[in-house]
Amino acid sequence: MKILVAVKRVIDYNVKIRVKPDNSDVDLTNVKMAMNPFCEIAVEEAVRLKERGVASEVVAVTVGPKAAQEQLRTALALGADRAIHINTSAETDEKVESLAVAKLLQKVVEEEQPQLVILGKQAIDTDNNQTGQMLAALTGLPQGTFASEVKVEGDKLQVTREIDGGLQTVALSLPAIVTTDLRLNEPRYAKLPDIMKAKKKPLATQTPAELGVEVASKVTLLKVESPAERQGGIKVGSVDELVEKLKNEAKVIS
Repeated sequence: MKILVAVKRVIDYNVKIRVKPDNSDVDLTNVKMAMNPFCEIAVEEAVRLKERGVASEVVAVTVGPKAAQEQLRTALALGADRAIHINTSAETDEKVESLAVAKLLQKVVEEEQPQLVILGKQAIDTDNNQTGQMLAALTGLPQGTFASEVKVEGDKLQVTREIDGGLQTVALSLPAIVTTDLRLNEPRYAKLPDIMKAKKKPLATQTPAELGVEVASKVTLLKVESPAERQGGIKVGSVDELVEKLKNEAKVIS
């Protein structure tokens, strides 16, 4: 079984986001970038399936500027066998939207013919939660989204999904597409020897033009603002004082 894993370059989740002075976008100057946390979970699941003998090859793919190869090398260090970089640097200076990414991944799926495609359910920068579902629609493959457990049984895939009402288990025929939720696994850390080995693993580069996909943005970003500062709380001395403040100051009870 071949597994294709999509990863994305985002601002490290430990970094405090800064907005440019003119509110035109997020300031990326000297900001640490990393692999999207949900994508780390996707890579980990693919590598675990390979370690259990279910998969024979794990291929990592990303869409983004040349710098995104850093995240591909991380995926290779974590256990992926080879990587594909769809370089958008020469074709657009703007963010590539979910539909364009899904179309690019569709072309990769057609070329690679994987039995399983795993993506993070969303990226922490845009929070769109769209690419996996769009890719399933474009390829016509069954999908199991928000996966908290994945089991491969022959040519069938059993996915336990996290939904509003609890858990839902679906059975899919392979090939299929899965998007990962937080509780699917605990990603490992890349070891130094594996990081060194990753530098020698194959990394192929393609462009959207070579794949015949238009990536020009259809959305115009008007303004970016930092969230409003939260006001400090207050302490009350008694229940009666709390009720009085809720009634007369906050006016949330009558």
